[in-house]
Formats: sequence, C-alpha cells, structure tokens
Amino acid sequence: MNMEALIITIAVIGVALCVILAMSIRIVKQGTALIVERLGKYHRTLGTGLRFIFPFIDRTLPTITLKEQVADFKPQPVITKDNVTMQIDSVVFFQIVDPKLYSYGIERPMAAIENLTATTLRNIVGELELDETLSSRDTVNTKMREIIDTATDPWGIKVTRVELKNILPPAAIQESMEKQMRAERERRENILLAEGEKRSKILVAEGEKEAAILRAEAHKYEVLAEAEAQQQAIEKIISAQPDAAYLTLQGYEALKSLANGAATKIIVPNDLANVATLFTSIKETMATQTVENEKKNSKAK
Repeated sequence: MNMEALIITIAVIGVALCVILAMSIRIVKQGTALIVERLGKYHRTLGTGLRFIFPFIDRTLPTITLKEQVADFKPQPVITKDNVTMQIDSVVFFQIVDPKLYSYGIERPMAAIENLTATTLRNIVGELELDETLSSRDTVNTKMREIIDTATDPWGIKVTRVELKNILPPAAIQESMEKQMRAERERRENILLAEGEKRSKILVAEGEKEAAILRAEAHKYEVLAEAEAQQQAIEKIISAQPDAAYLTLQGYEALKSLANGAATKIIVPNDLANVATLFTSIKETMATQTVENEKKNSKAK
C-alpha cells in the first residue's frame, strides 16, 4: 500500500513539474514581442526565441507584432475652407517600435489613431479650398504623417505613411467638375486643330515659296543659256568671214528684227550693196542685242 501511494505521489509530482515547466516556457516568434508582468507590474520584454518565466508570479500580455501594419479607416465628413462637405477616407501605415509604451501608453491604441487621424484631417482640409484639396494630396499626406507621428511617439508607434484613399465631393460638385473637364478637353482639342491648320498653311506657303524660287532659277539659267548660244553663234559667224551675199541676207534679217523690236539705235546704210557698211550695221546690231541680253540676265538674277 505504501508503495502504491509512493508511485501515485511521484506521478502527481511529475505531472505537476511538467505543467509548471510548460507554464514557464514561452516561444516568441520572429517579428513579435511579449510583455512579462511580475505580480501585476512590468518586468521585461521577451524577444524572439525560447524564453522562460516564473509561473504563478509572472504572466505575459497578448503577443505584439512588430511588423508594419495598415489601418484603413472609414470615410470621414470634412468641410473645406469654401464650405464644401466631402467624404474622405484615409489609410495609415504604422509600426510598433516600443512594445512597453504600446502596452501601457494608451488604452485602445487603434481607436486613438483613428480619432487622431480624423481630427488631423479635418484641421488640414479646413484650411484648404476644394480645388486645393483635390490637387494637393501629397501635401496633405505629408502634413498628416508628421502630425500623427509626433502624437503617437509616446505610445511607442511609428507612423511611416498616410494616404488619402478617396475624396468624394457632393454629387452636384462632381457633375460641375465633369462639365468643366469636358469643356477643358474640347478647348484643348480646338487648340490642337488650330495649330494643325496653321502648320498646314505654313507648309503650303513654304512649298509655294520654294517652287517660285526654283522657277526663277530655271528661268535664269534658260536666259543665260540663250545668251551664251547667241554669243557663240555670233563668234562663229565672225570667225568664218562670210561672203557679201550672206552678209547682205543677214543684214536684211537684222533690219527686220530691229524694226520689230525695242532697240534704241538703228543704223541703216545708204548703200546696202556696200558690204563693209552692211557688216558695220550687223556689228552694231550684235552689240545692241548683247546689251539687251545683259539686261535680261541681270533681271533674271
């Protein structure tokens, strides 16, 4: 009987030791922390790994995550400087950097962050008009993060980023903004069409200008070529020393041209049979034509 009692006692003690050992062991996961209280007072913070506490006199608070967290708060009514009521919902990114302050700094930290975000948002947007609020999201985000981060420092919380998720003006304001956007798009479209038409007219004018220049250049080269051909023909006639009959015939042709043209000087010999006189007349005619050609060339240039 004594042996059975001894066995039972040993078994009870063993079970009790196993229970006490299980109560004294804590495994802290990566990215988390545990607050240990001894007799109701803060004792220490347990980091990652296998940790031991004294059972019955030590107890641990709920596990605290040290990873960055996201809090998505419901839309808040906000009144702008020009008395427009909007619904704005915000997103706050934060991280617990001091588990002790987070546990003992404030009651219900998440509710405190939500209320702080709402009041800060109202204060900032209340100083802005509607257009400024819609176009200054980055400014509002930066100011809110700075204010909320400063306020949450005593709670062991680090606010890393604040974003305005949605900004919802009243329906009438939204309709007016849509009309304004359509008018702005139409204005830009008209400007683009006008710029295109202007550019088209400029290109056409430049093309006509270049065509006129090319036509003038072609006419100039044509006149020069004609003058050079006439000069070469005259030189060949003189160098060939033509007889009297040819000179007489050419003299009649020259007189005919002079009579029909705009020459300022006409020499008609008394005796056309006189070859020397006729030859002089032809030379005078050639000189007159040369002057006319030079005038044409100068005009062409």
